[in-house]
Amino acid sequence: MKISVCMATYNGERYLKEQIDSILRQLGSDDELIISDDGSKDSTINIIKSYDDRRIKLYHSIHRNLIFNFENALYHSEGDIIFLSDQDDIWNDNKVTRTLPFLKNHTLVFSNATIFSENPRESDKLLFNKKLENLGGFKNLFKNNYIGATIAFQSRLLKSTLPFPKKIPMHDMWLGLMASCVGKTYYIKEPLIYYRRHENNVSMTGQKSNFSLSEKLLLRWEILIQLILRVLKFRQHK
Repeated sequence: MKISVCMATYNGERYLKEQIDSILRQLGSDDELIISDDGSKDSTINIIKSYDDRRIKLYHSIHRNLIFNFENALYHSEGDIIFLSDQDDIWNDNKVTRTLPFLKNHTLVFSNATIFSENPRESDKLLFNKKLENLGGFKNLFKNNYIGATIAFQSRLLKSTLPFPKKIPMHDMWLGLMASCVGKTYYIKEPLIYYRRHENNVSMTGQKSNFSLSEKLLLRWEILIQLILRVLKFRQHK
């Protein structure tokens, strides 16, 4: 099976090389690292181009939006299995080998993560409590646990998820919920990445939302409608 790792970048020079290195050492010669850059103004592009590695494929996005930057990367992927990657984390050395067996019988798999923070009080904590069992399913509509940096899925999921709806809270939530609707999801309780928290995080995972209750409810309602419409359309064309 060919693996595509899809990464979205934007001004990621500070931590990017460490993440790319942690990914490449787990990929085979026929796999690919798809990077979609959203107009970086720092040395991000130079760092990417410094790799003399044909597995790295760089594309450019004009959306200035994290969700649609990831969408651009996904459109260019050619693998049977797709991993999502943030620009500032570090993959555990066993992430790929630990994840692949579960994707034989599941549409989408996600894992726990070890928090890696500049704040020593946050470091070495787990993203999810060890006692938690199954974090998948439709309950993620209310509290999303499909964290993009930990996700991998069968590429056939893209047939039902692309293009992304214009109004969704995050791409990972959309992918996870659609996988729950058209297939099965699985949660690996052990941490498979170091999830970095710092002052310039684009993702707000685990941090307090700035949305009001009414805005949260409206977003959930909109994504529910989009899920219903997309599932109906997908089943009509199966």
